[in-house]
Amino acid sequence: MDGPTPITNSYLSGNFAPLRSEDDFELEVTGEFPSGLKGAFYRNGPNPQFEPRGHYHWFTGDGMIHAFFVEDGKVAYRNRYIRTPKWQLEHAAGKALFGGFDPRAADPSVTGKDSGVANTNIVWHAGRLMALEEAHKPFELDPKSLESRGYVEPYRGRVTAHPKVDPETGEMVWFGYSVGAGWFSNTMSYGVTDAKGVVTRRDDFEAPFSSMVHDFLVTRRHALFPILPLTGDLQRAMRGGPAYAWEPDKGAHVGVMARDAGVETMRWFTTEACYVFHPMNAWEEGETIFADVMEYPVAPLFPNADGSMPERASARLVRWTFDLAGTSDTIKREPLDDLPGEFPRFDERRAGLSYCQGWFAGRSGGREDRSFDSIAHVDLRSGKRTTYGFAAGDAPGEPVFVPRSADAAEGDGWVVAVVYRGAEDRSDFVVFDAGAIQAGPIGIAKLPRRVPFGFHGNWRAA
Repeated sequence: MDGPTPITNSYLSGNFAPLRSEDDFELEVTGEFPSGLKGAFYRNGPNPQFEPRGHYHWFTGDGMIHAFFVEDGKVAYRNRYIRTPKWQLEHAAGKALFGGFDPRAADPSVTGKDSGVANTNIVWHAGRLMALEEAHKPFELDPKSLESRGYVEPYRGRVTAHPKVDPETGEMVWFGYSVGAGWFSNTMSYGVTDAKGVVTRRDDFEAPFSSMVHDFLVTRRHALFPILPLTGDLQRAMRGGPAYAWEPDKGAHVGVMARDAGVETMRWFTTEACYVFHPMNAWEEGETIFADVMEYPVAPLFPNADGSMPERASARLVRWTFDLAGTSDTIKREPLDDLPGEFPRFDERRAGLSYCQGWFAGRSGGREDRSFDSIAHVDLRSGKRTTYGFAAGDAPGEPVFVPRSADAAEGDGWVVAVVYRGAEDRSDFVVFDAGAIQAGPIGIAKLPRRVPFGFHGNWRAA
């Protein structure tokens, strides 16, 4: 199992292929980056340092941060590996040692060692820039140099990649999954970090089964935990089967808990099997909770329990409704938009509150096997959607909203994104007027090389 993974793996070719240089560039700008847009955009993603061992899955590559610093209409770029303990061990060895999702592929020398990759999200909270992933503590970086500073110790264990920052209190609300003894347990944690960075709460509870719980939902008064049938099973993996697999017979479950209550008060709602990597936002009106999510009919990127691959399917924007005052524990589901897409974002000053503006990366033409080729803006009050389509072969990443000012109206500002230019095999950093996506980018910062496809990014104002 020591040999490198063949390049036939689709996650190691094209714009998924790793980039192994760390660079600093001043970027050529065309159009205009508005004078009011000042700060840094950080984007995280997997970038294996060496050819992986065993079968490589995109979710398991070493984290690399791509940072775009914007000021006075100019844009500078910097990228650095996140030097986790795993990265350090492999760097010293000069080769891959860990097996990703295949525990049998790991070198015996790293049994029991920290396998964190910090490759999924990057957030700013309480004066810290923190890289996050599914299974480890937040990992701190210097916001300018991107120098690795190490794990943020107060978190005491696994914290997933999608915390929510309460815009009214400044609290960061978060969770962890598979936090019990060993990986793939059904034990989860719910946690709160105050605006000063002090962890004030961490409580454990049992989910219906072990699931890949990539994200969750938080309203002003409630937290919601989706337990969907993408299941984790260590024994299955040790038998040579998939560590994570789609098991629709288990159905979909969502735990709902008041934020000021104990985990023992969790109420479980159910619906037919589906999968969600990313919600857009959730809020409540009286005793009714609404949650807008990018819902898949089957989990993408993972096999069935027998190793076969399910039919390809895309996510679409769907509204889930939970009636807390009623006797039914069934989730009502209502389609909101029919454009396939992912990476939903909104004006996060409305996090956990009612809202009406959202953006996502779209896939036109209804095909399930294409990269994203557009950015969509949805007005949820009117139901109107506008899109900007990129040239053939170009692929945008997650669109991130930046408010024009702290007190600007909802949706008044810009949307920034990284775009891969297929014909030139390089990338651009682009900015749109958030309310006029269909008009195309108002500013483009050109990179001399590509930025590999990745996951999540966030803006930090200067």
